[in-house]
Amino acid sequence: MIASQLRRRRSRALALGAGTVVAATSFTLLTTAVTTSQAQTVGVVQHNVRSAYDVLVRPQGSETQVEKDRDLVQANFLSGIYGGITLGQYRAIGKLAGVQVAAPVANVGTIMVHNDFHIDVSRFLKSSAQSQVLRVRTTVSTGLQSVPGSDEYLYLTRAPLKQVHEVGGLDFWHELLGQKTGTSTYYVCWYYNSDKSELLIDGYGKPLKPIDLPEDLREWSPFNPDVDARLTCQSGSGQGYVDVPVSYPVLLSAIDPDQENRLVGLDHATVAGRALREGDKPAWLRPPDESPYNRVPVVLSSRALTSGRLEGSVEQLDVPDPGTLAKNLGGVHAHTFLNGLRGTPVGKVGADLDQGFPSTGQSFVDGDGPYIDTDEYWTTGPVRYTATGSVLHPVVRPAQSRETWRTIINQQFVTDVPEENKGTQFRTVTPHSATFDCGGMSSICINRDSGRLPAPVLDVVGRYDPDRLPGFSALSAVPMETYRPPSVVGADAATRSALHDAPLQPDRNLGGYLGAPPTLLTTLDALTTLTKSRHTPDLQDKAPISSIRIRVAGVTGVDAVSRARVSAVAGEIHRAYPDLQVDITIGSSPAPQNVALPGGLTVREDWTAKGVALRILKAADRKSEILFVLVLVVCALFLSQAALASVRSRRTEIGTLRCLGWSGSEVMRLIVGELAVVGALSGAVGTVLAYVLGAAPGMSDAAVRAALVLPVALLLTVVAGLLPAWKATRLGPLDAVNPPVTGTGRASPVRSVRALAWRNLTRTPGRTALGAAGIALGVAAFTVLLALTLGFRGQVAGSLLGNAVVAQARSVDYVSVALSLLLGAAGAVDVLVLSQRERAADLAVLRATGWSDRELARLSLYEGALLGLLGGIAGAVVGLATVLPLGAGLLGGRLPALTGAALLATAAGVLLVCGALTVPIRALSRIAPVQVLAEE
Repeated sequence: MIASQLRRRRSRALALGAGTVVAATSFTLLTTAVTTSQAQTVGVVQHNVRSAYDVLVRPQGSETQVEKDRDLVQANFLSGIYGGITLGQYRAIGKLAGVQVAAPVANVGTIMVHNDFHIDVSRFLKSSAQSQVLRVRTTVSTGLQSVPGSDEYLYLTRAPLKQVHEVGGLDFWHELLGQKTGTSTYYVCWYYNSDKSELLIDGYGKPLKPIDLPEDLREWSPFNPDVDARLTCQSGSGQGYVDVPVSYPVLLSAIDPDQENRLVGLDHATVAGRALREGDKPAWLRPPDESPYNRVPVVLSSRALTSGRLEGSVEQLDVPDPGTLAKNLGGVHAHTFLNGLRGTPVGKVGADLDQGFPSTGQSFVDGDGPYIDTDEYWTTGPVRYTATGSVLHPVVRPAQSRETWRTIINQQFVTDVPEENKGTQFRTVTPHSATFDCGGMSSICINRDSGRLPAPVLDVVGRYDPDRLPGFSALSAVPMETYRPPSVVGADAATRSALHDAPLQPDRNLGGYLGAPPTLLTTLDALTTLTKSRHTPDLQDKAPISSIRIRVAGVTGVDAVSRARVSAVAGEIHRAYPDLQVDITIGSSPAPQNVALPGGLTVREDWTAKGVALRILKAADRKSEILFVLVLVVCALFLSQAALASVRSRRTEIGTLRCLGWSGSEVMRLIVGELAVVGALSGAVGTVLAYVLGAAPGMSDAAVRAALVLPVALLLTVVAGLLPAWKATRLGPLDAVNPPVTGTGRASPVRSVRALAWRNLTRTPGRTALGAAGIALGVAAFTVLLALTLGFRGQVAGSLLGNAVVAQARSVDYVSVALSLLLGAAGAVDVLVLSQRERAADLAVLRATGWSDRELARLSLYEGALLGLLGGIAGAVVGLATVLPLGAGLLGGRLPALTGAALLATAAGVLLVCGALTVPIRALSRIAPVQVLAEE
């Protein structure tokens, strides 16, 4: 009987089979795509989740309010923390169970590395001149500002020059002597480069100390470019360069070499000399005829991590009398003489400031090269922010006081102060002076019984290149790394243009927006010699550690076991030291934040969002589960509608079978058996189709997934047919002669095609509800899926790791949305077509009474549009009611957008139904009224 039914009703069987193929294949492919997407998401997370460390320990109070409000960690936070964790706390934390590596960083302060920047001006020299002078007016430009620098001079003579080392008191002086002219020897470059005071030198051959100078000279500002002006004297013809004194602020920090090597492999980044060793300790030296001091081993970065460019306008100076030039430059009035000369611009020069940073081949101990000054250093505070919406605004602080650069020891201003410090300030800058041992002859010297130590001398034992440190995934690289500045780029076209499409880098402004990371490193054993050499004790005497970066043993990713191990270590540290701040950094990711800087510039800076990986995995699991259920329900309802329509179309036949004595169970076996055969055959076709479609996008295990189509199709058709089959068993013998469409209880005139369409829908409320349910489910699924997609992106996006995951999951979401709408519309069309077939006699009567094919088509389209509109509005309401419990935290104020999307989905459903009805409308127009009425 089943085989006979399928042969005689081939069109119905083929239609049902086609629907089964579409539903089963779509369900299998979509669930496969969802599973593949989830696996890819998990894979991306697991591959990129590990950064340098899993737990970060900081002093209490180092977390800013913005960090608390947004669950972020500020980029480059380390540059503003100076102490707060004791050495005892560090050692105890390193011994905790589960701690594999505990690498401390103890920021000591920023000190100056001094060097000469050589600017070649050979092309501007006159080859025929016996002697000549060039002036270079310098300007220093950074990403945010441009400030005037000092005026630098070059004196070039063909007469030979000789360098002499004379001893004056206890100091060594480097002098350039001019060629004897007659009986006179001119000390060119001496007076101008001493103190520019135009005072006679004392009996020891030294300039008078600034403390003995007149009041007006004693009050020179460190920001006066004239203080840093120099005169370079050279002998030769046509070759010359200007020596510009430059100072590079470097952050001095102490580390544990063994722990640092295990954490980031610092020893593998050495490019000259050697790396720090665990046994490196300060050496107490007692040179003859000198005060004793500590020599501290350090390693220095091979390049400056502060950016800037030195630009210079070159002038050829008009010398009134070349014959007296050496005399004027070798006299006490050399400063006034040079500044008063008129210059003729002859060109421009420029170079990046980092070219003047001491190279790996330069020595710091020969006296003529670069040197590191430990007599003065500075500490800086963190940047504070206010927030306006999603934009951060750094708080601008007052301009630096010149007292920031005055020494405590002799009240003298520090020379070679970087010009950028005149710029906008975002950090507090606190000066510190070291003590020195002068035999107790002065109150400014250290008291040998006070426990204070003299300023140490730094011994550069090696150089390292930060770029050689092992990199971590850009998606999870915590921008709290010790040795690299944060990533900051222009957030809009104007800012990118102002930055010349280059990232913003730290400059030499200690109070500037970006702080440079540590570039001068020593060992923890040297901390005492550094902290106790300060003139005034502070927090670092007792608690010198700024942060501890911890790697937990046995952590392989963000699986449950790894998370438990990290949480256990973090919890143990918090219980032992509640006064310390403990952050779990595993699974974190850079989260770009827009920062509005003064001058209308907006930059994008990578802060750290904590726990991103865990949120991604939870959101991916929830998204996959809801997608699976929604696709299953949509496919099952579509097949249920198709099976119900099939049973409904055989109402007369089933009633006849009941008249012939068929039992309800036999009718049910007949219906379910037919559906099972259709499902099995459709599953076989769907298996081939799923394999072809699944292999194209490269989904994993295409063959295995395709093989699932057959059981899925069989299961879906059988389950979907249970309700229609049960309803078929409820048909009695008289149902064979009762019309499937009954009239309304009360007749009323119909005056338009639209009204007749509405009347037809209300005559069969059950069927109308069934057809509307397909559209409603499609629109509801669209709304829920869209909310889910937006919520998923809202939870996950915003960090680099989250953005990458969202980008790859987007296509599956949209395919699911499209399928839900298509299957919902197909189910509604199936119900409408069934209704048209059952009302074929009514339509034939209308045509016989003069209705045209166009009017009948309009009637069908109106029915489809009204049905689609009913289902769409109901689906929109249901979808919105479903997503509301997800909460504002997930939707993030997107409810108006969801409402608009639901209404758009309703319109799409109406158009789909109307478009799909064009085929059955054409078929219906070919039916002859006489034939239909004769059958009736």
